[in-house]
Amino acid sequence: MDSDFLIQEHKQLETQKEARKFLNRKERKPLWREYLDTAIIALVAALLLRIFVVSAYRVSSASMEDTLFEGDYIFVNKLAFKYGTDPKVGDIIVFKYPNNPNKDYIKRIMAGPGQVVQIADKVLFVDGEVAPIPLNTKNIDQRIIPADLSFRDNFGPFTVPSGEYFVMGDNRDDSRDSRFWGTVPLENIKGKAVFVYWSWEPDPDAPGWGFPYIHNVFQWIGHGLYNFPTHIRWSRLGTAL
Repeated sequence: MDSDFLIQEHKQLETQKEARKFLNRKERKPLWREYLDTAIIALVAALLLRIFVVSAYRVSSASMEDTLFEGDYIFVNKLAFKYGTDPKVGDIIVFKYPNNPNKDYIKRIMAGPGQVVQIADKVLFVDGEVAPIPLNTKNIDQRIIPADLSFRDNFGPFTVPSGEYFVMGDNRDDSRDSRFWGTVPLENIKGKAVFVYWSWEPDPDAPGWGFPYIHNVFQWIGHGLYNFPTHIRWSRLGTAL
């Protein structure tokens, strides 16, 4: 009886030894392969985020100063208005320009569907009340332009159509917006601006582009490295919108 028990115990130990040998023989990935797998997973995750969740945009005009500056790079939440959530007054949105859907614009919503908009001597009224003025909104021109010459300073009254939004730039005297080309349909809105992740002050002396281009590449690299410390707007990095 004892001998049978000892034989079974011996067999169990032998089985465990064989299992350890098999595990030890299992091929381990080289370090470069582990790094490659990690990089591929990170790239796939970034692509999925880029396609379905966020997009990156560069601000290319002064129409949203002093909230956004030319050269600001922003993240836009593409899911902000999905699944029954509607845009609201005050949101900064990126949208397809109604007159040319191939262009993307960025403005602030100032009135929603069914609201009545009027501008009198630069003062914005919504539903008969003076609209709140967002932080950093500004007028840079002291002149008041009559309505028969321009809609910039005197406009309306105008009722925003159903499913559309009245947008304006925060730099109100230097913005082409709903005062000039109309409202933005909901289906044109691509997302809500979230924060500034990078900001580079434009340089009028930056190298240009021309054939054969390879020369320009080296010029741009040298220009970027030389101006890196002074042209980054450090204080704007991470600015919430």
